[in-house]
Amino acid sequence: MLERSAVTGGHSARTVARSRWALLGGNFAIACGVMAPSGVMNDLVDSLQVSAAVAGQLTTVGAVVLALSAPLLAAWVAGSDRRRLLALWLLWYAVGHLLAALSPNFTVLAIVRTVTLLGAAVFTPQAGAAIALMAPAHARGHAITFVFLGWAVASVLGLPLHAYVAETFGWRVALGGVAAMSALAAGWVWLVMPDGVRPAALSGAQWKSVFTDPVLMAVVMVTALAGAAQFTLFTYMAPYFRQALGATPAQIAGLFMVFGVVGLVSSVVVTRVIDRLGTSRMVALLLSGMALSFALWPFAGSVATMALAIVPWSLGCFAAQSSQHARLTSLAPTLAPASMALNSGAIYVGQAVGAATGGAMLAVSGFSHLAWAALAWTVVAIGLSQWAASRQPRRTAAGAQPAA
Repeated sequence: MLERSAVTGGHSARTVARSRWALLGGNFAIACGVMAPSGVMNDLVDSLQVSAAVAGQLTTVGAVVLALSAPLLAAWVAGSDRRRLLALWLLWYAVGHLLAALSPNFTVLAIVRTVTLLGAAVFTPQAGAAIALMAPAHARGHAITFVFLGWAVASVLGLPLHAYVAETFGWRVALGGVAAMSALAAGWVWLVMPDGVRPAALSGAQWKSVFTDPVLMAVVMVTALAGAAQFTLFTYMAPYFRQALGATPAQIAGLFMVFGVVGLVSSVVVTRVIDRLGTSRMVALLLSGMALSFALWPFAGSVATMALAIVPWSLGCFAAQSSQHARLTSLAPTLAPASMALNSGAIYVGQAVGAATGGAMLAVSGFSHLAWAALAWTVVAIGLSQWAASRQPRRTAAGAQPAA
């Protein structure tokens, strides 16, 4: 068959396709673990007898670990064979979640989860780098986007499943499920990925060029601000749905399902239209949808109205992140490996800041002001994004001519 004989960057098209699916599966397991606190929070709070604000710090601490360790570990693992590297860190992730499920108290859980998330810090960026090296130049964007769809799929299946399993069987069973998925994903990666995939390490000159370019850094900051906006509210969605809306476990899972399905569909659509619309315009549109949801949130007093209110946010939740990656690539293609790594870190910085902000507000004034804080973060992000867009016609670092 043609597909079996076609060779891409030294690898057959069939090998690349199988690797894409395995890496998507790995990202699905990774995302389920990263997002687990939001889905299991109700039972975790009841079981370990901590407040929602305290439990929310699992997201804060985890995001800090991911933000700091991702670039550091990227330098450390440079030159490693990606088949072995990715399978090993997925196994690390599996064992960590198994131990987390057995934690006797919140302190032990927080420590184990912090160490476990090093697996996510390595796997997600290195999976993208690996498939970029394996895929042909004309299909590289699609391959990278496909691998990262694992996160969007996790929001559709993983997060609602977490919420339902935790509400029905307990948070320990939910974390045990992440351990099982991660172990299966490790085996899948080991079976289908070829040996010898070793992306080049990022140079110090590339990092310096990114850090000294005001437009690129503004775009990265937009990612952090958008993350802060979302996780100010997202971290505490499950307790809000139960306490403020009186939602049942099935309704909570249903709301997460709406959020995830819309987010996945939006991510797929954006990959098809972003080149025609332009990256900066796409980001502005998606951020505006988030702002609309945050403005409507306080007025959604039932499960049905909340399901409608979260749709604009869902449209931008995952698609905005991938659009920001594409935006950085269009601004300075030669700096994309460094700028995208920094942008990935910014996502986690935003999560940490948002979860911490929401937790502090929750402890002082309850749920009443979380949506307004999220809206404020988003407005700042939109303003900075528009400033960066107005500067895009100018030449950026390394002489790259940005796209409008």
